[in-house]
Amino acid sequence: MKATGIVRRIDDLGRVVIPKEIRRTQRIREGDPLEIFTTGAGEVIFKKYSPMGELAGFAAQYAEVLNKALNLTALVCDRDSIIAAAGGSKRDYQERGVSIPLERIMDRRKPFWHSGKAEECVFPCEGADKHILGACPLLAGGDVAGAVLLLSVDKSARPDDSEQAALQIAASFLAKQVED
Repeated sequence: MKATGIVRRIDDLGRVVIPKEIRRTQRIREGDPLEIFTTGAGEVIFKKYSPMGELAGFAAQYAEVLNKALNLTALVCDRDSIIAAAGGSKRDYQERGVSIPLERIMDRRKPFWHSGKAEECVFPCEGADKHILGACPLLAGGDVAGAVLLLSVDKSARPDDSEQAALQIAASFLAKQVED
């Protein structure tokens, strides 16, 4: 655990403010759920909660199915990081933080389809060699829990109807799993 040197007092209602710098660097937004852990040494640990984390194994299987069916790299992410990847370079993506443009795609709450213009490529994370061909947010209980993505190296590629349908089905199915 890394010490920050920041000290906060608990108020009379038992609340403590998480400093803005920590919220920014850890990507903690207003309304984000936090898990609370305690240790035998008297430590209290706050950890961002991701309902998608519980589905990581299942998400990995679904990504594998998409990869085999469509012959494209498939990713599943929560709001902060890629939790499952399938395809030729899955190690390049697994557990990497999502890019700010991908965060914006999720915030829009609508599917994203690459236009076929090279200058409009969006990458799933820093240093990625493949761009997002299509992305569908996972809407569970009215909130964005993550997204399902297909990637391509061809910057002029556009997703066809079957790829769009497969991605939308995957997102709907995984969102239902998060809700249950």
